[in-house]
Amino acid sequence: MSNTPHIRFATIDDLPKIVEIYNQAIKLKRATGDTDEFSVKERVEWFYKFSTNEYPIYIAEIENEIAGYATLSPYRKGRKAMSKIAEISFYLEYSYRGLGIGSALVNHVILDCKRINKETLLAILLDINKDSIKLLKKFNFEQWGHFPNIINLDTVKCGQFIYGLNLI
Repeated sequence: MSNTPHIRFATIDDLPKIVEIYNQAIKLKRATGDTDEFSVKERVEWFYKFSTNEYPIYIAEIENEIAGYATLSPYRKGRKAMSKIAEISFYLEYSYRGLGIGSALVNHVILDCKRINKETLLAILLDINKDSIKLLKKFNFEQWGHFPNIINLDTVKCGQFIYGLNLI
């Protein structure tokens, strides 16, 4: 099996797998602030808020199997002065972790930012998400902010980091 993923834009047909992967992250209780799993139906409206030419959803495939995905979302949507900033999020299928797929996704997103006219990337994540922090640092993201002890994940209380990367 090749570990080099094929990265493409998501289609609505990918939504069931995207939801499955995100629900895995919810169960992990260190990768997202969501605590309740989603159905595919609940995520259809969310999916259509993304667009290939402004805020894409990227799919990483290994041998035609979805191994993970990344999204770019608006930061402070509707504020024109912030239109060149995007929030990056990424999630991997459990069985594909540790194979370099997250690195391939983040690298692809960074390279695609020129095409979609983004100058700054932000990652807003739980401070207990050590794997994502390590990945962001690999690509020279820096910690720009920390909100300590504001997140309640059932029995775990944690904070939230903001990591940033200027692309110009």
